[in-house]
Amino acid sequence: MPPLPDWLRQRSDDDLVALLRARPDLATPPPADTSVLATRAGVRSSVARACEDLDSFALSTLEALVLLDADTAPVTLDAVAELLGCDVTAARARRSLAALQALALAWGDEDAISVVPAAREVLPTFPAGLGRRADGLADAADVLAGLDEEERRLVDKLAGPSPIGRTKEAAEQVPLERATTPVQRLLARGLLLRRDAETVELPRQLALAVRGDRPMGPVEPEEPAPELADHGQSAVDAAGAGEALELLRHVESLLRAWDEDPPDVLRSGGVGVRDVRRTAKAVEIDENRLALLVELAVAANLVANSEDAEPQWLPTVQSDTWLASPPEQQWAALVAAWLDLPRLPGLIGARDEKDRLLGPLAEDLRRPLAPRDRRRVLDYLDELPSGHGARPDDVATVLAWRAPRRGGRLRDDLVRWTLREATTLGVVARDALTTAGRVLLADGAAEAARYLALPEPLDHVLVQADLTVVAPGRLEPDLAAEMKLVADVESAGSATVYRVAEHTVRRALDAGHTAEDLHALFRTRSRTPIPQSLTYLIDDVSRRHGLLRAGTAAAFLRCDDPVLLAEVQANPNVADLELRRIAPTVLVSPLPLADVVDGLRGAGFAPVAEGPDGNVLDLRADARRVRGRNRPAPPAAMSAPGERQLTELVAQLRAGDRAGAARRGNAVSPERGRPSAEATLRLLRDAAQQRRSVWLGFVDTHGVRSQRVVRPVSVGGGVLQGVDTDSEEVGSFPLHRITSVAVVEE
Repeated sequence: MPPLPDWLRQRSDDDLVALLRARPDLATPPPADTSVLATRAGVRSSVARACEDLDSFALSTLEALVLLDADTAPVTLDAVAELLGCDVTAARARRSLAALQALALAWGDEDAISVVPAAREVLPTFPAGLGRRADGLADAADVLAGLDEEERRLVDKLAGPSPIGRTKEAAEQVPLERATTPVQRLLARGLLLRRDAETVELPRQLALAVRGDRPMGPVEPEEPAPELADHGQSAVDAAGAGEALELLRHVESLLRAWDEDPPDVLRSGGVGVRDVRRTAKAVEIDENRLALLVELAVAANLVANSEDAEPQWLPTVQSDTWLASPPEQQWAALVAAWLDLPRLPGLIGARDEKDRLLGPLAEDLRRPLAPRDRRRVLDYLDELPSGHGARPDDVATVLAWRAPRRGGRLRDDLVRWTLREATTLGVVARDALTTAGRVLLADGAAEAARYLALPEPLDHVLVQADLTVVAPGRLEPDLAAEMKLVADVESAGSATVYRVAEHTVRRALDAGHTAEDLHALFRTRSRTPIPQSLTYLIDDVSRRHGLLRAGTAAAFLRCDDPVLLAEVQANPNVADLELRRIAPTVLVSPLPLADVVDGLRGAGFAPVAEGPDGNVLDLRADARRVRGRNRPAPPAAMSAPGERQLTELVAQLRAGDRAGAARRGNAVSPERGRPSAEATLRLLRDAAQQRRSVWLGFVDTHGVRSQRVVRPVSVGGGVLQGVDTDSEEVGSFPLHRITSVAVVEE
């Protein structure tokens, strides 16, 4: 049985390229020869990373090899298949072994299989739930048959997933004649192994006897097949588009809410619980959905920390551009931020190690590998036929079989969180991947936005007799803006219902619209007759609107009707405004103009603000904006070399092997770790004249050491020009990078 370095040397170049592609950490820095490659392949940390890519059955096969002590002496494939159980065929075991060999975790032929010693270290302490062997326990089946009912029940329990049991009876081992309990009797007979004063362990022989023809317990040779539901791709896309529109509406509401009342940044970062509840109520969504929207808004650079003396979460300059963009571009910005988000919003609401509640934007949500796990879930849905969906629990089961060591204790939760978030974004709908979602994985968010199946925008609404206005679909941007100004959203979905009220009409008039403008809006945009109640409402509000004119004294209030001014001044609800009459038609106040107008409106009056030119003045506060930060590039995992680089690496490995095997003759002795320059020049020039090859120890510009066999052509100017005997290509070797040199004996 050859050792691993020799077995690797016997592999084809394609096999080695595949190995380096599957385990990119082995290629960094480039190994000098196959011996170095084999050493790296057996390092514990590298073996642990390789095991993350093994499926459940490949892991079971590796556990079987360790149980058979293949890390100390070769074993046969038949022994492995027998240990895996009756459900495993030799062909299936052979395929699993090939997967381990492709990763250099195991090597050899079917009659002599070995595994790297580090495999025992990275696998569970008790592979397949089997403990140590007990000395002197020969016929476990007969021993098992001789146990009484209580003893057998205890043995059956410890023959399950773990052979370890906790009991105070392990503190003292008594002779069999004094044993009174099942634990004491089994310990006395050597059928339980004592680990410490409170722990016992079931010997492997007894567990195998209990398990019968399934020595390793339940083993799954094949990937679970989930039950798929065919929804039809068009229905999936339509549902996804509806979710996308709902998402955009809620994010816009979040930006408006935080524009008017931004929350404070907690000292530990994040958003406080009270602010989350307040904003969720304002946006009219639940707190879990709001938490995800907050994470998306910050990730997409729509909201940022103001980072001033009293920091707040504020909309950014980019948020104004986002609000003015078409829905497709808005969606692309959010979904791109989510796909590369190095955080786990699903943890929001959980508690950390100190029992503190995790809120949105908390630092403890950061997980650098989250984008990889997110794509893994979506990639599985991408494998399903078009329009077909699988339940989240089934997806979790399949991915757990494919990579049981990935994700840790949150493995299955990561799948469910990803699917829930993807559904919120419209990437997934009805448990299936939308067309836009498939394009997102292949070509990115910008291209995926073109496949977002949004309905064509409508240029009309339906006005109802109860002062509601129904938008039967997505409205054109200008019409949508007008409707948001003149009415409040009462309910949203595939159809949006707006409510027109006195305060909404006044809001439109405050913004500069006239009564005729509003009549024309509904007359030209409604497909249903305009009810008289709406006409009367607009006329009534406009008739009273602006009768009171507010200015600055700090603020003044004027009206052509002295009786109305007297009514205002006598109203007890405006006493705090400190109004004072300075003329029959003018009142003044020391308070700011905005406070005077708000106070009068709160008392039931309908004033408007007046500018120096006598025109209506918009008192809405200027939006405060922060610059925000550019979204950082997603953390790159260890970059895998390209095919050309891998091919060159394998060629260097082969060259290093041949150079290491070359017989060396006359050599230059190093001086202080390096060869003498004069001696090196003399040896290389002699080799060039005699047309003999030399063995070089060489360090490249990246500091990587390698060995080469070179046939010198010329030496001069501090550079050796020579032909690499492996590739037959002429190369240049600076003399100062040569660490050792020797003539190759023919």
